[in-house]
This record gives sequence, C-alpha cells and structure tokens, in this order.
Amino acid sequence: MSRFTGSTWKVSRRLNYSVSETGKELTRRKYAPGQHGAKRKKLSEYATQQAEKQKVRFTYGVSEKQFRKTFNEASKIAGKTGVNFLKLLEVRLDNLVYRLGFASTRAQARQLVNHGHVVVDGKKVDIPSYRVKVGQTIAMKEASKDLVVVKAALEAKLARAEYLSFDEDTHVGTLVRTPERDEFLPEINEQLIVEFYNR
Repeated sequence: MSRFTGSTWKVSRRLNYSVSETGKELTRRKYAPGQHGAKRKKLSEYATQQAEKQKVRFTYGVSEKQFRKTFNEASKIAGKTGVNFLKLLEVRLDNLVYRLGFASTRAQARQLVNHGHVVVDGKKVDIPSYRVKVGQTIAMKEASKDLVVVKAALEAKLARAEYLSFDEDTHVGTLVRTPERDEFLPEINEQLIVEFYNR
C-alpha cells in the first residue's frame, strides 16, 4: 500500500495545523510553504472541508483508501458518524503505541508494529490498523524492550491520556475505556469531514 513519504512539516504548514500534535512545525513559519504561502486567499467551503479531512488523515498517517473505509464503517454505527469515525482511528494499534509512549511519533509506532515488536494480550500483532478493544493490553515484545528508540520515547513521555493505563514497572499499557471525544484532537471539527464525504 502506498504511504506518504514527503515532509509532514510542509503538510502542517499548508494546513496550518500540527499533524504531529507538538506544534513545532508552526513555531518558526506560521504560513503555508511556497512562494505565495504568506498571501493565501480565503478557502472555499469545499477546500475547508477537504483541509479538515487532510488534517486528520495526516495526523493518523493513513492512506485515503483506509481513511474512507474507516469512515464507511463509522457511518454504520449508531450515534454521530464524525465522533464514531475519530474514535475508530484513535483505537488503532499504531496510535495507541504512540499514545502510550513506546514511540516518539506515529510513524515510528507504525514501524514498531510492522516489524513485530508489539504484542497485544501477549500475542504478536504486526498490523498497524488493528483495532484495540477495551481491556486489551499492549506491550513490547520481551526481546524488544531494550530498543534504544523505545527507551528514549518512554523517558521523554510526560503524560498519557486518561483512557489508557500504564504500568511503569512492567511497561504494559491497557485501553481501560473508550476514548471520549473531548480527550483527543480538540482542534478538529469532524462535522466538516462528514459533510465532505456526504456532499
């Protein structure tokens, strides 16, 4: 499957949104990249909806095909489609590996999962899009616990989301409950994504 390999910093500047959720990309230059980046015109309604979609897509690092498939699944679940959609993305294994602090970026988390370093309930899972269920545990494989990138990421992690628990002694994380909408991506207006796909 094709994967975006370009500069996420340029993407963040173009969307005026930090896809890494750190804000580093926008501290030096708060305008879009390119010769006319600082003179950007007002966006149309369609462009605004598409930009909101791209913010979420690049944040979670999924392809357009995966993104649309997840949206279609969310539309079949009872409740608000936009909220359900973001919750499905939030409980992806690669995202939770990142949220728990095993990786410093989602791209790094996806690579750890792809290379078979992550176990869910004690069993190796190498599918980044694997949907973690409430109560399941996430940990690094015994042989992977001493990886330099994992140690560095865990040391740099200051806080974790309230829907996750993490044992500092065993380095095992658990999804204790379904994330609430106000606990992640507060700047995103998911209704614009729903309007984009329903236009």
